[in-house]
Amino acid sequence: MDREWLLPFPVNVRLTLAAHARGPRDPAYRVDEAGGVWRTSLTPEGPATVRITGKSLEGATQVRAAAWGPGADWLLGTVPDQLGLYDDISGFDPSSHPVVKALITRNPGFRIGRTNRVFEALVPAILEQKVVSIEAHRAWSFLLRKHGTPAPGPARGMWVFPAPRAWKAIPTWDWHKSGIEAVRARTIMNAAAVANRLEDNPVDIVLQSLPGIGPWTAAETRQRAVGDPDAVSVGDYNLPKAVGWVLAGRESTDDKAMLGLLEPFAGHRHRVARLIEFSGQSPPRRGPRMPVRDYRTF
Repeated sequence: MDREWLLPFPVNVRLTLAAHARGPRDPAYRVDEAGGVWRTSLTPEGPATVRITGKSLEGATQVRAAAWGPGADWLLGTVPDQLGLYDDISGFDPSSHPVVKALITRNPGFRIGRTNRVFEALVPAILEQKVVSIEAHRAWSFLLRKHGTPAPGPARGMWVFPAPRAWKAIPTWDWHKSGIEAVRARTIMNAAAVANRLEDNPVDIVLQSLPGIGPWTAAETRQRAVGDPDAVSVGDYNLPKAVGWVLAGRESTDDKAMLGLLEPFAGHRHRVARLIEFSGQSPPRRGPRMPVRDYRTF
């Protein structure tokens, strides 16, 4: 099943969809040699795989996508959303800060998209709570391969996110093998029990009403699922340092100071934070890195 769109704005497909990649071996995300981005999703109509490409035109982008599986039609219908069709940048004024203006120039076509799949964005955010990325990515890959379903279509080695009932049924020993301790496992299973309610109302107050879900996890979920350009990941280990370094040349910045630096961009604070992440800039390291733990050996 194929479909084409002419989006009336420039969009860098790979840069925009990179928000959904969970490490270099993510079984639900892949970029091929031709630059096509592959994603899998458990849609309301069933599992599906999509491959998306974009071609730049004058002030616009020609997008093509092919999809496979029972949920192919539904997933194709979300492609413009994923690429930022509803990303309103009309109130975003970077002129007040030359660094931010330069970052936009270096990353043309960056948009904030939305997947419209809340639980699918929430689970990896929970896996990433207070751990280094390699731990979370290892667990994500293990759990999808063990409890997900093979991706429909020609994308060999890709897997589809498990249904809520499958997350609730994961046995203790598989959580242990994945490297996830009891607290995060319990948080995911509790969220799985109300997954349908979350899809209907993914606001902060609902997300944070669940045990184990705080501002950081809610923001990470909203960024990807509903394309919230202002959802700041307060509580992140690295983000305040990067924001402080890029916007103010500070070697040490906490959450409060980060929010102060981002305040001029209210309504688009996540957009600015994302651009800063793209820059790869951060203050010099003065202490030890956050350790990589492995609960599988406990």
